[in-house]
Amino acid sequence: MKKFLFTFLLLFLSLQAFSQDVVSGTVMNAADDKPIEKVHIVNLNQVKGAVSEEDGSFELQATVNDTLYFSYLGFRPIKVRVTNDWLKYGNVKVKMTELGIALEEVVLKPVTLTGYLEIDARNIPIYENNRYSISGLNSGYEGGESSISRTIGAIFNPADLMHNIFGKKPKQMRKLRQMKEDDEIRTLLRNKFDRETLIALLPINKVEIDEILQRCSYSKDFLRSANDLQILDALSGCYEEYRVLQRN
Repeated sequence: MKKFLFTFLLLFLSLQAFSQDVVSGTVMNAADDKPIEKVHIVNLNQVKGAVSEEDGSFELQATVNDTLYFSYLGFRPIKVRVTNDWLKYGNVKVKMTELGIALEEVVLKPVTLTGYLEIDARNIPIYENNRYSISGLNSGYEGGESSISRTIGAIFNPADLMHNIFGKKPKQMRKLRQMKEDDEIRTLLRNKFDRETLIALLPINKVEIDEILQRCSYSKDFLRSANDLQILDALSGCYEEYRVLQRN
């Protein structure tokens, strides 16, 4: 009987250790306290995502001291730390502040065709983006120097940016795989172009993101036009190549 109780106690403690707490809350507009639907919430520590419902409510796996990142188009993104009181008392109201956006003047330059192929071909603007990538396939093609050759150069230069970021922060870089596996995070990144969520999840800034991908043979035009999900896939592919070449 004692042996049975001891086994049951061990099983219970094991289940408790592996169980995940869930935090709940309501996202609201700070200006009028109205609920905000489809706000993306990301647990930066566990790399889990959720989206607020029509009434602003949400639930997300989290433990004490985890940081939740809230983002929504037109609103200032915020970070909220999970506390014992939040887990104990339940629903918390999270208020987001709208951003004032000043639109810059856009000048459209029409292309006038003459009817002569040689002349018109010279007048049509040419873009530098020669790389083609389909999100989900984790592969891309671009003319010029290959990403592998650039990554090799990074490995053999200890002071190189690639080595400093990928080599010294392996735990953080492993988040790339977790981010790609979470459907909510992928949906969030597919509709964003500001790199803010990537920067919040990874220990890098916009300049480092651009430098890394340029060294992996991604063009400047790709960096300007790609959404955050494409950037995530590109970073992940570049990191995986770095790891393979480092092992070899």
